[in-house]
Amino acid sequence: MFGLFKKKEKKPEKEVAVLSPEVVEKIQSELDQLNQEILTTQDNNKLAELFEQVGIKLSDLNEKDQAIENLEKSLENKQSIGDGYKKLMSLYNEKRAEAARAGDDQGIDYYMGKMDDMRQIAKKVTITGNN
Repeated sequence: MFGLFKKKEKKPEKEVAVLSPEVVEKIQSELDQLNQEILTTQDNNKLAELFEQVGIKLSDLNEKDQAIENLEKSLENKQSIGDGYKKLMSLYNEKRAEAARAGDDQGIDYYMGKMDDMRQIAKKVTITGNN
């Protein structure tokens, strides 16, 4: 009558875009250049920008864990709420959803904590006006 006992339809998994070998090669080349620049840069603001770019490109390659690592390094060098912040929040949410599908309560708690940390960064940056 009200559909109370109907089986819920399973939502399809997010499709991962398949990149052409040429695009992958181009991104890898860009990553190599960025990583070289990271090795020679001393300025924290520039390092934050470089790590952010690396993280976003790794995310484009669906290298989530490496992308998270680099985006976190970006925020360690300079807290901001730009594209890297948004991408990192999105990756944390994806990892939390993966943990939920796997029934991994510790993983859910871990990524919820990470997302809470991100909200604190946004609050701090907004209050101080350092974006």
